[in-house]
Amino acid sequence: MERRKLTAEELPEAIANLDGWTVDGNTIRKRLKFENFAVALAYVNQVGALAEAADHHPDITFGWGYAELALTTHDRGGVTDVDVALASRIDALS
Repeated sequence: MERRKLTAEELPEAIANLDGWTVDGNTIRKRLKFENFAVALAYVNQVGALAEAADHHPDITFGWGYAELALTTHDRGGVTDVDVALASRIDALS
C-alpha cells in the first residue's frame, strides 16, 4: 500500500463502506459496546493481533463494556489507505 494521506474530500468516500467509523480530524474512530470487561478485552486482543500482522497499530482505549479505536498514519499526518484497510479487517471481526 502506498500510505498516501487521503484528502478531506477522499476520506468520506474511503470510509463509506466501513461499519461505524467516523472522521475526527486526521483520524478515523470507532466505539463499540460489549456486555462486560472480559468480552471487551478479548475483542481488543483480536484487534491487537490484526494490528501486529499489519504492522500498523491503532490507539485503543477500553474498559468495562466498551472499546474505542482510533486509526491514523502518524508519519503521514492523517488517514491513509493503510488505515482504511486495517479498519476493514477490524470490521470483519464483528
